[in-house]
Amino acid sequence: MTTATISTTPVYQEVIAAKGRWSRRIEKGQYLKIIDLEGQQAVDFLCFSAELPIDRLNIPNTVKLNKSLYVEKNHVIYSDLAKKMFTVVEDTCGLHDTLAGCCSNEIDYVRYGVVKTQSCRANFTAELAKWSMSSADIVSNINWFMRVTVGAHGEVEIVPSTSKPGDHVLLRAEMPIIAVISNCPQEHNAAAGFKPTPIEVSIWEEAAA
Repeated sequence: MTTATISTTPVYQEVIAAKGRWSRRIEKGQYLKIIDLEGQQAVDFLCFSAELPIDRLNIPNTVKLNKSLYVEKNHVIYSDLAKKMFTVVEDTCGLHDTLAGCCSNEIDYVRYGVVKTQSCRANFTAELAKWSMSSADIVSNINWFMRVTVGAHGEVEIVPSTSKPGDHVLLRAEMPIIAVISNCPQEHNAAAGFKPTPIEVSIWEEAAA
Protein backbone atom coordinates (compact mmCIF):
# COMPACT_ATOMS: atom_id res chain seq x y z
CA MET A 1 0.00 0.00 0.00
CA THR A 2 1.14 3.50 -0.74
CA THR A 3 -1.23 5.32 1.61
CA ALA A 4 0.41 5.61 5.02
CA THR A 5 -2.89 6.11 6.90
CA ILE A 6 -4.25 2.69 5.89
CA SER A 7 -3.72 -0.42 7.98
CA THR A 8 -1.11 -2.78 6.57
CA THR A 9 -3.59 -5.67 6.78
CA PRO A 10 -6.99 -5.61 5.08
CA VAL A 11 -10.04 -6.61 7.12
CA TYR A 12 -11.36 -8.47 4.08
CA GLN A 13 -9.82 -9.73 0.84
CA GLU A 14 -11.12 -11.85 -2.04
CA VAL A 15 -10.26 -12.71 -5.64
CA ILE A 16 -13.27 -12.49 -7.94
CA ALA A 17 -13.04 -14.98 -10.76
CA ALA A 18 -13.22 -13.97 -14.40
CA LYS A 19 -16.88 -13.20 -15.25
CA GLY A 20 -17.76 -13.31 -11.54
CA ARG A 21 -19.83 -11.03 -9.32
CA TRP A 22 -19.56 -9.61 -5.78
CA SER A 23 -21.27 -7.32 -3.27
CA ARG A 24 -20.64 -6.23 0.29
CA ARG A 25 -21.56 -3.57 2.82
CA ILE A 26 -18.78 -1.05 3.44
CA GLU A 27 -18.93 1.25 6.44
CA LYS A 28 -18.23 4.98 6.40
CA GLY A 29 -14.49 5.59 6.63
CA GLN A 30 -13.51 2.17 5.31
CA TYR A 31 -11.63 1.80 2.03
CA LEU A 32 -12.45 -0.41 -0.94
CA LYS A 33 -9.49 -1.41 -3.09
CA ILE A 34 -10.02 -2.96 -6.54
CA ILE A 35 -7.00 -4.47 -8.31
CA ASP A 36 -6.88 -5.36 -12.00
CA LEU A 37 -4.69 -8.43 -11.58
CA GLU A 38 -3.82 -9.09 -15.23
CA GLY A 39 -4.66 -5.78 -16.93
CA GLN A 40 -7.36 -4.54 -19.32
CA GLN A 41 -10.22 -5.95 -17.24
CA ALA A 42 -13.34 -3.82 -16.93
CA VAL A 43 -14.99 -3.81 -13.50
CA ASP A 44 -18.63 -2.72 -13.67
CA PHE A 45 -19.58 -0.96 -10.44
CA LEU A 46 -22.78 0.13 -8.69
CA CYS A 47 -23.22 1.52 -5.20
CA PHE A 48 -26.18 2.29 -2.96
CA SER A 49 -26.66 4.01 0.38
CA ALA A 50 -26.82 1.14 2.89
CA GLU A 51 -29.23 3.18 5.00
CA LEU A 52 -31.43 4.44 2.14
CA PRO A 53 -30.89 2.18 -0.91
CA ILE A 54 -33.13 4.33 -3.12
CA ASP A 55 -30.30 6.88 -2.92
CA ARG A 56 -27.80 5.33 -5.31
CA LEU A 57 -24.97 6.10 -7.70
CA ASN A 58 -25.87 8.95 -10.03
CA ILE A 59 -23.60 9.27 -13.06
CA PRO A 60 -24.88 12.70 -14.24
CA ASN A 61 -24.29 14.19 -10.78
CA THR A 62 -20.83 12.59 -10.64
CA VAL A 63 -19.94 13.96 -14.09
CA LYS A 64 -21.29 17.45 -13.39
CA LEU A 65 -19.77 17.89 -9.95
CA ASN A 66 -16.34 16.57 -10.99
CA LYS A 67 -16.55 18.43 -14.33
CA SER A 68 -15.30 15.33 -16.12
CA LEU A 69 -16.65 12.45 -18.20
CA TYR A 70 -14.06 10.21 -16.58
CA VAL A 71 -13.47 9.24 -12.95
CA GLU A 72 -9.94 9.67 -11.61
CA LYS A 73 -7.94 10.30 -8.43
CA ASN A 74 -9.47 12.91 -6.09
CA HIS A 75 -12.87 12.67 -7.79
CA VAL A 76 -15.99 12.06 -5.71
CA ILE A 77 -18.77 9.62 -6.58
CA TYR A 78 -22.16 11.21 -5.93
CA SER A 79 -25.66 9.85 -5.31
CA ASP A 80 -29.10 10.81 -6.64
CA LEU A 81 -29.40 13.23 -3.71
CA ALA A 82 -25.93 14.66 -4.49
CA LYS A 83 -24.49 13.03 -1.38
CA LYS A 84 -20.84 11.98 -1.35
CA MET A 85 -20.63 8.18 -1.64
CA PHE A 86 -16.94 7.51 -2.31
CA THR A 87 -13.78 9.54 -2.81
CA VAL A 88 -11.09 8.15 -5.11
CA VAL A 89 -7.95 8.47 -2.99
CA GLU A 90 -5.62 6.36 -5.17
CA ASP A 91 -5.75 5.57 -8.88
CA THR A 92 -2.90 4.11 -10.91
CA CYS A 93 -4.84 3.94 -14.20
CA GLY A 94 -7.13 6.96 -14.69
CA LEU A 95 -9.82 7.76 -17.28
CA HIS A 96 -12.36 5.28 -15.88
CA ASP A 97 -15.54 5.14 -17.98
CA THR A 98 -18.95 6.61 -17.09
CA LEU A 99 -20.58 6.38 -20.53
CA ALA A 100 -20.90 2.80 -21.75
CA GLY A 101 -22.97 1.30 -18.93
CA CYS A 102 -23.14 -2.46 -18.54
CA CYS A 103 -23.37 -5.19 -21.14
CA SER A 104 -26.52 -7.29 -21.28
CA ASN A 105 -27.56 -10.45 -23.07
CA GLU A 106 -30.10 -8.43 -25.06
CA ILE A 107 -27.76 -5.68 -26.26
CA ASP A 108 -25.06 -8.20 -27.16
CA TYR A 109 -27.59 -9.95 -29.40
CA VAL A 110 -28.30 -6.61 -31.10
CA ARG A 111 -24.62 -5.67 -31.36
CA TYR A 112 -23.01 -8.99 -32.15
CA GLY A 113 -25.78 -11.43 -33.05
CA VAL A 114 -24.81 -13.78 -30.20
CA VAL A 115 -27.10 -15.53 -27.73
CA LYS A 116 -25.67 -15.31 -24.21
CA THR A 117 -26.74 -16.07 -20.66
CA GLN A 118 -23.96 -14.21 -18.85
CA SER A 119 -23.48 -10.45 -18.80
CA CYS A 120 -22.91 -7.60 -16.37
CA ARG A 121 -26.65 -6.94 -16.21
CA ALA A 122 -27.28 -10.60 -15.33
CA ASN A 123 -24.51 -10.43 -12.70
CA PHE A 124 -25.96 -7.24 -11.22
CA THR A 125 -29.46 -8.72 -11.10
CA ALA A 126 -28.27 -11.84 -9.28
CA GLU A 127 -26.17 -9.86 -6.79
CA LEU A 128 -28.85 -7.24 -6.07
CA ALA A 129 -31.30 -10.00 -5.16
CA LYS A 130 -29.15 -10.63 -2.06
CA TRP A 131 -30.08 -7.12 -0.89
CA SER A 132 -33.81 -7.36 -1.74
CA MET A 133 -33.30 -5.31 -4.90
CA SER A 134 -33.95 -6.17 -8.54
CA SER A 135 -32.95 -5.28 -12.09
CA ALA A 136 -35.15 -2.19 -11.72
CA ASP A 137 -32.44 -0.85 -9.38
CA ILE A 138 -29.70 -1.05 -12.02
CA VAL A 139 -28.64 2.43 -13.14
CA SER A 140 -25.80 3.72 -15.30
CA ASN A 141 -22.62 2.45 -13.72
CA ILE A 142 -18.92 3.22 -13.49
CA ASN A 143 -16.60 0.93 -15.45
CA TRP A 144 -13.28 0.85 -13.61
CA PHE A 145 -10.25 0.27 -15.89
CA MET A 146 -12.41 0.44 -19.04
CA ARG A 147 -11.46 2.98 -21.71
CA VAL A 148 -14.12 4.72 -23.78
CA THR A 149 -13.04 7.53 -26.10
CA VAL A 150 -15.16 10.44 -27.31
CA GLY A 151 -14.56 11.92 -30.78
CA ALA A 152 -14.82 15.53 -31.89
CA HIS A 153 -18.45 15.03 -32.93
CA GLY A 154 -19.45 12.95 -29.93
CA GLU A 155 -18.55 9.55 -31.37
CA VAL A 156 -18.12 6.98 -28.57
CA GLU A 157 -15.92 3.90 -28.86
CA ILE A 158 -14.80 1.16 -26.48
CA VAL A 159 -11.05 0.86 -27.01
CA PRO A 160 -8.31 -1.28 -25.41
CA SER A 161 -7.68 -0.24 -21.84
CA THR A 162 -4.41 1.25 -20.68
CA SER A 163 -4.73 -0.70 -17.43
CA LYS A 164 -1.66 -2.76 -16.58
CA PRO A 165 -1.38 -5.86 -14.35
CA GLY A 166 -1.63 -4.67 -10.74
CA ASP A 167 -3.27 -1.31 -11.46
CA HIS A 168 -5.75 -0.36 -8.76
CA VAL A 169 -8.21 2.15 -7.41
CA LEU A 170 -8.69 2.88 -3.70
CA LEU A 171 -12.03 4.35 -2.67
CA ARG A 172 -12.91 5.85 0.72
CA ALA A 173 -16.55 5.37 1.73
CA GLU A 174 -18.17 8.67 2.69
CA MET A 175 -21.35 6.94 3.94
CA PRO A 176 -22.36 3.33 4.68
CA ILE A 177 -22.46 1.70 1.25
CA ILE A 178 -23.66 -1.42 -0.50
CA ALA A 179 -21.07 -1.89 -3.26
CA VAL A 180 -21.87 -4.21 -6.18
CA ILE A 181 -19.39 -5.47 -8.80
CA SER A 182 -19.66 -7.41 -12.03
CA ASN A 183 -16.26 -8.57 -13.22
CA CYS A 184 -17.15 -7.96 -16.84
CA PRO A 185 -17.65 -11.19 -18.86
CA GLN A 186 -17.63 -9.39 -22.23
CA GLU A 187 -15.68 -11.25 -24.94
CA HIS A 188 -16.91 -9.43 -28.04
CA ASN A 189 -15.30 -6.02 -27.52
CA ALA A 190 -12.23 -4.57 -25.79
CA ALA A 191 -13.92 -3.95 -22.43
CA ALA A 192 -12.17 -6.95 -20.87
CA GLY A 193 -9.37 -7.28 -23.41
CA PHE A 194 -11.46 -9.89 -25.31
CA LYS A 195 -10.48 -12.37 -22.56
CA PRO A 196 -12.00 -11.79 -19.08
CA THR A 197 -9.60 -12.25 -16.16
CA PRO A 198 -9.81 -12.23 -12.33
CA ILE A 199 -9.66 -9.16 -10.11
CA GLU A 200 -9.03 -8.68 -6.39
CA VAL A 201 -11.13 -6.69 -3.96
CA SER A 202 -10.22 -5.81 -0.39
CA ILE A 203 -11.52 -3.62 2.41
CA TRP A 204 -9.16 -1.59 4.59
CA GLU A 205 -9.49 0.49 7.73
CA GLU A 206 -7.53 3.37 9.19
CA ALA A 207 -4.66 2.23 11.39
CA ALA A 208 -5.31 2.59 15.11
CA ALA A 209 -3.70 5.65 16.68
